[in-house]
Amino acid sequence: MSNIIYCPICKNTTNLDNSNLFRPFCSERCRLIDLGKWVDEKYSITDKPALDDEQTYPEVH
Repeated sequence: MSNIIYCPICKNTTNLDNSNLFRPFCSERCRLIDLGKWVDEKYSITDKPALDDEQTYPEVH
């Protein structure tokens, strides 16, 4: 499996391993841009449940 990914902000390649302190971003700049998007509410998480409440779940053994 490759440890090279694309930065979610600038799309440059970056390492996903421990050598990159800003992973999954390529730099502190991209990390802060992403944080700013959360603060400005440009990202959101839906309030709808992912699964129907009536759905049954299989037992794990």
